[in-house]
Amino acid sequence: MTRLAERTGSINLGQGVPELPSPPEILGHAVAAIKAGRNQYPPATGLPELREAVADHRLATTGVSYRPDDEVLVTTGATEAVASALLAFCDPGDTVLTFDPCYDAYPAAARMAGARVTAAPLAVTTDGFVLDPDALRRAVGPRTRVLLLNSPHNPTGKVFTREELTQIAAVCEEHDLTVVTDEVYEHLVYDGVRHVSIASLPGMRERTLAISSAGKSLNVTGWKVGWACGPAPLVAAVASAKQFLTYASGTPFQVAVAAMLTSGMSGVSGLRDRLQENRDRLCEGLGKAGLPALPGQGGYFVQADVRPWGYDDGTRFCRELPGRSGVVAVPTSAFYQSAGSPDWLVRFSFCKGGDVVEEAVTRLVAAR
Repeated sequence: MTRLAERTGSINLGQGVPELPSPPEILGHAVAAIKAGRNQYPPATGLPELREAVADHRLATTGVSYRPDDEVLVTTGATEAVASALLAFCDPGDTVLTFDPCYDAYPAAARMAGARVTAAPLAVTTDGFVLDPDALRRAVGPRTRVLLLNSPHNPTGKVFTREELTQIAAVCEEHDLTVVTDEVYEHLVYDGVRHVSIASLPGMRERTLAISSAGKSLNVTGWKVGWACGPAPLVAAVASAKQFLTYASGTPFQVAVAAMLTSGMSGVSGLRDRLQENRDRLCEGLGKAGLPALPGQGGYFVQADVRPWGYDDGTRFCRELPGRSGVVAVPTSAFYQSAGSPDWLVRFSFCKGGDVVEEAVTRLVAAR
């Protein structure tokens, strides 16, 4: 769809590539680190100052305490952390349980480990996506080793509630599953909704590897600075896989991220507010265009129902949308692993400049 946007000169609301400016403070920290000569390999587990800052940050935001020395690992983005975790925790023939629709890197990472993804479909309601506890229990198999949870969720924008997380935790304890939780959008939640890490629930710290990164929260996705926190045995296993992937990366960027975490993450609230404004503008515009949007509580994306335009196939809608309106979206069916996906949903991204979102809305309304 991105190539289609380039070929047609359309506004790309398909790919989640942010276009808002990064906080000036973090850019200054990186420049200072580069000029100070901090440009060589960091330790394989990450700079001590960053591991300490991550541990402090997790305690402040989730209430979960981690030891910086052996319970925090710095990775080359959250994607590497997920891949390293699945390589560490899965044997060939194992299954990784996640939720449909799911971020497309998860099945790829499972395949690299010789495992496969099974997915419990989230139920689609007028209020958005919700957990289906029965579907989750049915999806657990004899070779299920890991539950891979993404909240706030890509591609739906869903934030799992504490009640839902409690139900998920019960299944994990019942079947002795290791949890890998991808929380990269943890600070980009809207409407007063609160992100809850499943690691903070009773009995879950011991079986959970919590992953996040600086890319989304600090709007520096190209820096690829992520981290994984959990019990020392889980972190050691992930580190043993990670060392043969990148070994280590981004020393000056690690310095800058540590400084931002330590100073209180200035700029995050402003970014969140701008994204919420974009989301509201996009959802209102989609409604005016006759494409009602499901509520999106976090992240970069909203889902829209294309049936009012006469489509029951989101892929066909997305292929024809550039010619009809000069806007590109992505069919949600591309993110499903299980059969029976709601083919009438498509994903729109709002992590763009406000003027870009406004122009996209104008085009969609005119094309109605």
